[in-house]
Amino acid sequence: MGPKIRRVMEHKLVIIVRDDLKMSGGKLAVQVAHAAVSSALEAKSKKSRWFADWYREGQRKVVLRAADLDELRTLEAKAARAGLPRALITDAGLTELPPETTTCLGIGPAPEDKVDPITGSLPLV
Repeated sequence: MGPKIRRVMEHKLVIIVRDDLKMSGGKLAVQVAHAAVSSALEAKSKKSRWFADWYREGQRKVVLRAADLDELRTLEAKAARAGLPRALITDAGLTELPPETTTCLGIGPAPEDKVDPITGSLPLV
């Protein structure tokens, strides 16, 4: 066998979900998917190089927790100030949650060294 090839992943997309909502597994999965797709499309439109690199590297995604809506909004503001692609997701309220409930935030895809200062201290889901 030849040497192992290590794939370098320098870009990532982070999805932060509100821990205070206690969504079911299915609802959580759908909200995370909404954030991932919306944030990726934002990056493709506004940071096409970051999107292309992330896509080529294997599309790394990390799902993290925020305590509540206030923390989610604080993270979104920090990402905006840093010029990162982002998408704040608000649920329509047709199933488990009241209408207009903000559920999660997608940040990136972007270089890891730009995302980690904002999200690096958050716990994994």
